[in-house]
Amino acid sequence: MTRLTALLSVSDKTGVLEFARALSALGIRLLSTGGTAKLLADAGLAVTEVAEHTGFPEMLDGRVKTLHPTIHGGLLARRDLPEHMAALSKHGIATIDLLVVNLYPFEATVAKPGCTLEDAIENIDIGGPAMVRSAAKNWKDVAVLTDASQYAQVLAELKADGAVSRPTRFTLAVAAFNRISNYDGAISDYLSSLQADGSRAAFPAQSNARFVKLQDLRYGENPHQRAAFYRDLHPAPGSLVTATQLQGKELSYNNIADADAAWECVKSFDAPTCVIVKHANPCGVAIGANAAEAYGKAFKTDPTSAFGGIIAFNCELDGAGAALVAKQFVEVLMAPGFTPEALALFVAKPNTRLLQISLPAPGGSTDWDQGRNAQDVKRVGSGLLIQTADNREITQADLKVVTEKQPTQEQFDDLLFAWKVAKYVKSNAIVFCGGGMTLGVGAGQMSRIDSARIASIKAGNSGLTLAGSAVASDAFFPFRDGLDVVIDQGATSVIQPGGSMRDDEVIAAANERGIAMVLTGVRHFRH
Repeated sequence: MTRLTALLSVSDKTGVLEFARALSALGIRLLSTGGTAKLLADAGLAVTEVAEHTGFPEMLDGRVKTLHPTIHGGLLARRDLPEHMAALSKHGIATIDLLVVNLYPFEATVAKPGCTLEDAIENIDIGGPAMVRSAAKNWKDVAVLTDASQYAQVLAELKADGAVSRPTRFTLAVAAFNRISNYDGAISDYLSSLQADGSRAAFPAQSNARFVKLQDLRYGENPHQRAAFYRDLHPAPGSLVTATQLQGKELSYNNIADADAAWECVKSFDAPTCVIVKHANPCGVAIGANAAEAYGKAFKTDPTSAFGGIIAFNCELDGAGAALVAKQFVEVLMAPGFTPEALALFVAKPNTRLLQISLPAPGGSTDWDQGRNAQDVKRVGSGLLIQTADNREITQADLKVVTEKQPTQEQFDDLLFAWKVAKYVKSNAIVFCGGGMTLGVGAGQMSRIDSARIASIKAGNSGLTLAGSAVASDAFFPFRDGLDVVIDQGATSVIQPGGSMRDDEVIAAANERGIAMVLTGVRHFRH
């Protein structure tokens, strides 16, 4: 049996020494380059330097070392073609059966705040991707490993059968081409974003989306549509795609869309909070001393819409809270954790999908480490709309009081609560709140007045009074009529962006009606 040869050339050396030691123990010949070769040799392994193998020295500060026919011939030659093998024999080229390569850390380099163009260019790998492509193209004869997570399976097959199986070689080749694609996409994104002055544009001249499929879905938004669920190549911590499903049926397209809306809303609150979503809109949001209180208040907002909804908590769900939730039909239930008592209550409801999602660590400095998307993307005919995400936070210090009447501290708290909820309600959005809970939600109407009326109807249907409530409007009131409607329903304080040509008229109306009004200077359209 011909002795196998492995070529190892890695930037990230995690696990490579142990892997190489195991390959050597199996009688596999080791070739290597630069720092990897030194690591193996220092550990006492018999390793041949690529320069010795090719008979050609490394040059240009290591830029040229594996770009040689002895390397690529050994990777690309088809063992089933006599003419290929004859060519190798004629030129004294040995086959290479395993290639272990990971690439220069380009992505990590350009992510550094002080990265220069020169730094970026020097971290563009040339020889590595060339070898990976050669080996992956010839996957029927060569196994190509591009990540340390692949070492264990390959080693297990070599120990068991003396070879890497055909299905595994193909899977490795696909992973290799995906890695090259992602690598090239990162280079394109970086270079396309550079400005003449050396700064980087927020939106590069070419956008290269890179996503990994999590699962195929039974169907899309409607049964006649096909669908799949993908995640970012490097997902943010605390995002929906990091969830672990503890029980229940497979998530549907609509489940995932609604669950994301609920999770994004609930994790924006600090106190124990419950958010109930139906058809992508919050139909009940409340804070409480614990999960049970938060759920009870959120459910009161709109019990009818809550039926078959998506429920999210930003705190552990205990037995008391679960006992209340279990009384209703819920499609998806999410929380950072579930007590054993809570899990036991849902054993009798096997169709309820339970998702456990860790909250992002508090105090993060970027959107990513706060578990938020840095950008939003919307597909349009043959194109994309890309924007920075609506991650602007508003505090009491940011509010501008524009009326003669000053809000009380209780009103400030209710106004800020209402403003947070309004951000996640489809435009035009009107949200009545009081006592840390939603009282009426009007969403997705062409007229802001209609949204206000719907919100009041919802409150009435649920037996809730709007007297003394706080109201949030996601955009300014273009005329006083919308403001009059919410005041007529009982609102005594209003939060809105301002910025209308008729702001003075609306402020005068608020003074005339004796309410407090604050402006945020920030709009929250959500289409």
